[in-house]
Amino acid sequence: MSNIYKAFENGKAFIPFITCGDPDLETTEKIVREMEKNGADLIELGIPFSDPTAEGPVIQEANIRALTAGTTTDKVFDMVRKLRSGDDRVKVPMVFMTYANVVFSYGAEKFISTCSEIGIDGLILPDIPYEEKGEFIDITDRFGLDLISLIAPTSEGRISRIASEAKGFIYVVSSLGVTGVRSSINTDIGSVCEAIKQSSSVPCAIGFGISTPEQAAAMASFADGVIVGSAIVRLIAANGRNSAPVVGEYVKSMKDAIR
Repeated sequence: MSNIYKAFENGKAFIPFITCGDPDLETTEKIVREMEKNGADLIELGIPFSDPTAEGPVIQEANIRALTAGTTTDKVFDMVRKLRSGDDRVKVPMVFMTYANVVFSYGAEKFISTCSEIGIDGLILPDIPYEEKGEFIDITDRFGLDLISLIAPTSEGRISRIASEAKGFIYVVSSLGVTGVRSSINTDIGSVCEAIKQSSSVPCAIGFGISTPEQAAAMASFADGVIVGSAIVRLIAANGRNSAPVVGEYVKSMKDAIR
């Protein structure tokens, strides 16, 4: 069974996202440790890319800051090696969120085999539609990584097909458009999650737009987990190298809300 399932074994999972290297990789490492300490069940690590098409301005700016600071894929790999080693190693599942171009330019087999070697459990590629996942799935299967499927409100007739083949967890996109904090989520996300559960036993987690404990609790009533990115990246933008304790407090408040 995939290591990712551990995130969902003890109730609703809280899944934070951060952009690696914003403002630098040393700070990212501290933040990851604080997130685990404060209740994160699974952590999404964004590998920065110059054209992150699924991201709103908050995460786009984080990508720019990380790239300007000299963050590279190899340096992110080295940071994960540190996080996964030693007596204080991070034990919760971790997945990379990045774009197909990052994987292709590195070499898909080399990228995915390195992920497996350093202790990454899954891969999210938001710009690869379900119909094109065949370019990666054979390699991820071979190296024991879960290629995470995304289901959006527009997936409609494809939900059962996508869900029935999903691995690790299913990323349910709450709203149309790019990532970013939203004052409210008006999609009938309950119906989407219900359709998923009829076709798959793989856990589903809702992301895009969630920022408050109240929103997290509401979304957790439909799904097995909640994903938050932009709200955390905003805290990092505001606090820079002093972000780790602030993000830790935020993660605790969100985890407490969905328990």
